[in-house]
Amino acid sequence: MTVTGIITALIVGLIVGALGRLVVPGRQNMPIWLHMLIGVGAALLGTVLARALGIATETAGVDWMELLVQVVLAAVAVALVSGVGRRRGVSRY
Repeated sequence: MTVTGIITALIVGLIVGALGRLVVPGRQNMPIWLHMLIGVGAALLGTVLARALGIATETAGVDWMELLVQVVLAAVAVALVSGVGRRRGVSRY
């Protein structure tokens, strides 16, 4: 992977993290940098998963199916992390 490929992956990851935040309903009590970090991880994992499933193809433009896999992974990760963070709080009865 070249330097340009790494920079592109980081930019796509930031966008995927933002889209993952928008897809999950409700309010997430997480800092934006954590969403972006989740997005970068989801973008990398989504690319690997899409290629393993034969979804990712070499196209001249945007591979929409691969992007969909990445956004779904980011949304699931955001939902899991924000749900775990909510349970750690102090409950008031």
